[in-house]
Amino acid sequence: MLAATKRVAIGAAVTALAVGLAGCSDVSDSRVGSKKGAPGAKEGPAGAKSVVQLIGDGSTAFTGAQPNVARPTRMKPGQKPPQFVVFSWDGAGEDSQKLFSHFRQVSRKYKMTMTYFLSGVYLLPEEKAKLYDPPQHSPGSSDIGFNDTQGIKDTLRELRAAWREGSEVGTHFNGHFCGEDGGVGTWSVDEWKSEIKQAKSFVKNWKTNSGLKNEAPLPFNYDKEMVGGRTPCLEGQKNMMQAAKTMGFRYDSSGIGNQVWPKKTEGMWDLPLQLVPVPGRDFETLSMDYNFMYNQSGTVNGDPAQHTFWGDQMRDGLLEAFGRAYRGNRAPLIIGNHFESWNGGTYMRAIEETIKTVCVQKEVRCVTFRQLADWLDAQDPAVLAKLRGLRVGQAPKGGAWGPYTGVVNAGSRASASPSAKPTGHPAQH
Repeated sequence: MLAATKRVAIGAAVTALAVGLAGCSDVSDSRVGSKKGAPGAKEGPAGAKSVVQLIGDGSTAFTGAQPNVARPTRMKPGQKPPQFVVFSWDGAGEDSQKLFSHFRQVSRKYKMTMTYFLSGVYLLPEEKAKLYDPPQHSPGSSDIGFNDTQGIKDTLRELRAAWREGSEVGTHFNGHFCGEDGGVGTWSVDEWKSEIKQAKSFVKNWKTNSGLKNEAPLPFNYDKEMVGGRTPCLEGQKNMMQAAKTMGFRYDSSGIGNQVWPKKTEGMWDLPLQLVPVPGRDFETLSMDYNFMYNQSGTVNGDPAQHTFWGDQMRDGLLEAFGRAYRGNRAPLIIGNHFESWNGGTYMRAIEETIKTVCVQKEVRCVTFRQLADWLDAQDPAVLAKLRGLRVGQAPKGGAWGPYTGVVNAGSRASASPSAKPTGHPAQH
């Protein structure tokens, strides 16, 4: 079971801003099909039968192409972009709250996929803690603890099933160290390389480390599956990206931005959390449960009488953000969360109600970061440059997408607009 002491620490996963310094065929066929998965925490459909080729100690395996993921295609000239929405989870693991298995059910119900950012130490048992040698900390240190045998088995079960359903397993790295005293924001490029190597190692060697030799392998090669992540507390992005670009990463979601079309940084897609409305307040906050909680109550156990209001406020803020993109520039909406029951679980309700509302709408694609990156890579760079020229909520003149994404002259290929900067106001408490 995930250590109780780490559950609040995970929440510190966001910071910066006032947010509060708290904190394919257009991809249309890349969503999960209509197959019914088993209820609860049981594994979902395994997809086509394939030969299992064990890797290393058998913790992972090559089982063929990932099921329920279609090839992306390039937009046709004059086509309106699909509205992408990415739901992602920091430190994804299955504990007694059973939120991982619950949201897998939600994913199947609405025929969508999500990105699960796994903390490597969730597959490392407490008694083997000293195998983790974190930068600037003593071996065996972790601000989110480690795991026990049952917690590892439960998390593995969910990871296997999620991948088979078309979802993505990225990384939230390992020990979740934040702040100025040895936090990830102080780490060098080489220290980040060590952290990334260890995050991979704990996934690739969980059988050896845990002694769970009879458990089934994870059905993917993690060296190829782990192509992106989100740093703890959104700190250390610059040096992490310098390290990650040499280690197979294709995107990062550790930044803070606005709802505009993404660009590449260090050769990787920069897919940040975004500033979104807080209904009834005069500022915007990051599109993450932790930041709404920080600006509402400042604690994970706030006034129970306010729980419903706070959850509704988060849901409505996300829906406002969705609406201004859907009717405006069609920029991907990036949403981050934690498997937590803060303030009575109101934020989990808000996320589920958001999924229920947006993922069923026409031209909406609720996908993983990897699927979004695949789609972006398939597009004409000149068209993406034009899309980046649209401001938050801004549609082409007169709503005419045909001329806007039609034939783009070659000279525009180098004219990508400058990146937008966050404009939210600090939270007032």
